[in-house]
Parts: sequence; C-alpha cells; structure tokens
Amino acid sequence: MSNHITVTTGIYDAIKDTLRRKKVSLEEEKRLTEELRKAKQVLRRDLPTDTVTVNRKVTLKDHTLDFEHEYIFVPSTKVKLKKNKHSILSDIALAVVGYKVGDIIDWPFREGERKIEIVKVEAWEG
Repeated sequence: MSNHITVTTGIYDAIKDTLRRKKVSLEEEKRLTEELRKAKQVLRRDLPTDTVTVNRKVTLKDHTLDFEHEYIFVPSTKVKLKKNKHSILSDIALAVVGYKVGDIIDWPFREGERKIEIVKVEAWEG
C-alpha cells in the first residue's frame, strides 16, 4: 500500500480546485487535503504506468459492495458516461487517483465508507 499518492501537477491543481469549490463531502475534503499534503508531484512522462491518472483505463474491485468494474478516467470536458468515460474529478476517480495497482483504499464516499482495490491500470488513447 502506498503511503502517498503520485500525481502530475495538473491533477494536483485540479484536485485543489475541486476542494476550493466545495465539490466533495466534508469527509472527502479532509481525506483529499491530507493526501495532497503528502503527495508526490511528477511530470507526466515520469508518472509510473501502473498509477491511476487521467486517460487511463482502470479496473477496480469494490470489496464493500463486492463487484469489479472498469472505468476510463478522462478530463472533465470528455465525460461520456454511456461510453464508460468518467471525469478524473468524479467521486470514484478522486478516491483512487495517484494510487497504483495492488493498492487498497478505504474511502469515505457520500453513501458510506468503501474498500476499493486497484486491480489493473492501462494506458487509454481515446
């Protein structure tokens, strides 16, 4: 389990902006603020390929609700839920962004705490 998230400066700034605009619950805000404090910022080309970020296809296992699902995380301007394209600033993306394959995250979603495992991360070219 990573003890810090690894994100690009662009993603870091986007999360800070989301917090500033109060787009998340109080619990999520506390958690994200703490994660950003310890976050490692890297250039996009230096981001490990097994790390969750924008333009990646990510398979997650939800241990709490007992299901596995694949998400494509895209910039907020490219969201198409019918095509499984979710914003990198959506609730599920904010929970796992910056983590890597094998990490298990306990996250305070609005509907309650859930345990999410990152099963697979692949590059995605849309």
